[in-house]
Amino acid sequence: MIKLKAVIVEDSRLARNELKELIKAHKEIEIIGEAENVDDAFKLINDTKPDLLFLDINMPEKDGFELLEMLSEVPITIFTTAFDEYAIKSFEYNAFDYLLKPINQKRFSTSVEKVIESISKNETATINKNENALSLEKQIFIKDGENCWLVKLKDISLFEIVGNYTRVYFDQKKPLIYKSLAQVEEKLPTEVFFRANRQQIININHVKKVVSWFNGKLKIEMNSGEEIEISRRQSYLFKEQLSF
Repeated sequence: MIKLKAVIVEDSRLARNELKELIKAHKEIEIIGEAENVDDAFKLINDTKPDLLFLDINMPEKDGFELLEMLSEVPITIFTTAFDEYAIKSFEYNAFDYLLKPINQKRFSTSVEKVIESISKNETATINKNENALSLEKQIFIKDGENCWLVKLKDISLFEIVGNYTRVYFDQKKPLIYKSLAQVEEKLPTEVFFRANRQQIININHVKKVVSWFNGKLKIEMNSGEEIEISRRQSYLFKEQLSF
């Protein structure tokens, strides 16, 4: 049986207690901590590395989305919120799930079952070479203006420098994150993500075509249509990495 370490982040003690009562029916879940504000939650999550996060959105001082922005590695997240369904829909992407308060036991169970199914499918997906690198199945939280996404690393095809920030390419979307490309690169598994040039890092699993270019360089066409020129030095390394 899968065992999930869970953290509850909720400013209302009553709401936290109600969640804990719902969780009692699911022996797969072990509550390893709870927090009533974002700053305490940030420390708790970094210290305990939970598999699952039950997260309230509307909290004093900082909200749930701000917490996700602070985290470099985001657990599977289930929002617990009093927001109506139409408001929360705008924040949904892939692995997002949400439970409207008061939380229905059947709806809660369905959400937990979906989490367990997802983990069962992906529990062997790890990256071994770089101990600091994230697994391709890990999610990162991206917020650009009013739009939010929770994206698996494997679904990102390209990272690109834009001034002091980085543009992220996935599913025909191109939001900006407020981190430098160097900061992003530190967390990427090198078996899959390749530094094509000073401005761009590509996911080699999203490469559609490679052609010879000028002065010993290579030109890459991504599945999404972007064309990337690999510098001459990096072209040599790229050939080495992909050779048998």
